[in-house]
Amino acid sequence: MTDMTADRRRPGPPLLEARAVSKAFPGVKALQGVDFAVRAGEVHALVGENGAGKSTLMKILSGLYQPDAGEIRVRGQAVGLPTPLSARRLGISVIHQEFFLMAHLTVAQNIFIGREPKLPGALFLDDRLLNRKAAALLERLGVDIDPRVQVGRLTVAAQQMVEIAKALSFDSSVLIMDEPTAALTQSEVETLFRIILEFVSESAAVVYISHRMEEIKQIADRITVLRDGQLVDSRPAAELEIRDVIRLMVGRVITAGARPEPRSAKADTVLEVEQLSTATLVKSVSFDLKRGEILGFAGLMGAGRTETARALVGADPKTAGRVRVNGQPVKITSPADAVAKGIGYLSEDRKRFGLIMRQDVVRNITLSSLPRFNRFGLLDDHAMNEAAESFCRLLAVKTPSVHQQVSNLSGGNQQKVVLAKWLERDCDILIFDEPTRGIDVGAKQEIYDLLRRLAGEGKSIIMISSEMEEILRLSDRIVVMCDGCVTGVLANAEATQENIMELATRFCHREAGDLNAAA
Repeated sequence: MTDMTADRRRPGPPLLEARAVSKAFPGVKALQGVDFAVRAGEVHALVGENGAGKSTLMKILSGLYQPDAGEIRVRGQAVGLPTPLSARRLGISVIHQEFFLMAHLTVAQNIFIGREPKLPGALFLDDRLLNRKAAALLERLGVDIDPRVQVGRLTVAAQQMVEIAKALSFDSSVLIMDEPTAALTQSEVETLFRIILEFVSESAAVVYISHRMEEIKQIADRITVLRDGQLVDSRPAAELEIRDVIRLMVGRVITAGARPEPRSAKADTVLEVEQLSTATLVKSVSFDLKRGEILGFAGLMGAGRTETARALVGADPKTAGRVRVNGQPVKITSPADAVAKGIGYLSEDRKRFGLIMRQDVVRNITLSSLPRFNRFGLLDDHAMNEAAESFCRLLAVKTPSVHQQVSNLSGGNQQKVVLAKWLERDCDILIFDEPTRGIDVGAKQEIYDLLRRLAGEGKSIIMISSEMEEILRLSDRIVVMCDGCVTGVLANAEATQENIMELATRFCHREAGDLNAAA
C-alpha cells in the first residue's frame, strides 16, 4: 500500500483532548485514567482489542456517555458534553460502528435530519433542495445512491456510505470514524481516504478507529493503543510497524502466518444450488458445497453475495432456483425452513438480524435451540446457562456474566455471541456473512482456528468476506460474484488477488443493478 501520510503538514495544537478519563459499567471498568489528544492536521488512529475501551472513549468525546472522572478539553478549554448535540455544536461529529439511521426515511432525510431546508414561509420542507444537497455529498463520496430511496432498502455497505455522508454534512473540526471501512470495498476505501485527506487541515482532524492494520499504516499520522481500558502507548505512526501495534494491542506477539496449503474437500456434496434468482439482483447463481469444506464468496459491493445467502435461507423471496441438501430437493421459504434443514445463517448485520439486543447472552446463544432445553413444557435454565458459559469460554467472549444484556457488550463480542448461537444449534451447513466484521486482530485468529476446526469435524461452511486475505487464507474454493452473477470458481491453489479481482469486475451482461436495488 502507498503511504498517504508523507506529504502532510505537521500536526498543530490539540483540537480535542481527554485527560485522565475513567468510565465504569456494572462489572466492567471500561476506561481507567486514559489520556488522549487529537491535533489539527492529523489522522489519529485509535486501536485495541474488543473491549479495550475505544468505543467508550469515543462515546464520551461525542457526548453519548458522561465520564466518571477526568475532563474533556476542546481547543484548550475544559468543556462539558452532556449530549451529542452539544458535541456537534463544538465541531465534533461521529461515524459510529453501529448505524444510527432510520430505515423508513430516505437517504436525504437521514443525512439532514433536523436540518432540512424549508420553502419560503417556513411551513413546508424543500424536498428538491434536500435531495440536491444529499446527491452532491454522495457524488463527492463517489457512490451511486439515489437520495430519494428509503435507507431500509439499502445494503449494509450502502448504509455505511450514508453514515459517512451524514457526518461530512456537519461543519466539523474533528471527525471520529469508528470502523468506517468494515463494509467497503478496496476502491471505496481509497475514495474514503481521499475524503479524509481533503478534510484534515490546520483547523480539522480525524480520529480513525479500525482493526485493519494495513489501513492504519496507510492513513494514520499517530497511533494510540488501548488495552483493557488503559492507555498502553501513543506514538507517530512512522515509528511503529504492524507487528509492533499488534504486540501492544494484545500484550503478546501474534504470527499471522502464511496462507495454508489447500486441503482437499471430502467427496460428499451436502448442498447444491442451481439457477437461484431473485427479483432485484441475484441472477441464475449455481454452486455446490462439499462436506468439510470452507467455500468462500468474494466480490465487490453490490455483487450479490449477501443477497444470494439471504435467498438461499429464505430471508428474501427467490423467483427461481432449486436447492438440494444431501442430494434431496428441499423447499426453503423462510429462515426457519433453513434451520430445519440444518442450515444456519450468521447475518452481516448482527444488530438487526442476529441478536435480540435487550436480552442477555444466555437467551441469545440458546435462541435457535430452545426445544433442546425444553423439560416437560419448561425451559431448563441451568442447562441453558451451562451451554452459554461453555461457548463464552470457547470464543473468549468478554462479559462479566452470561446474564449481561447483549447491548452492553462491545461490537466484536456481540458478533461472537451470534457465532455461538449457531454453534449451539449444531447445524451441518453454516453460512457466515462477514464473520469477523468489527472483530479485533487477536479474536480474528481465534475465529479462523474455530472455522477450520469446524470444517475438520465435518461441518460445511459458506464464508462471505470483503477481506481478501481472509478469503485466501481460509477458503478451500472461492466463488467470485459480480453484478448478481457467479463469474468464476477458483481452487485455493490457483486463487490470487489479481485473478479474484479480474473475476469480480467481469460483468455478466444483465440490466445494471445499483446499491438501491441490492436490498
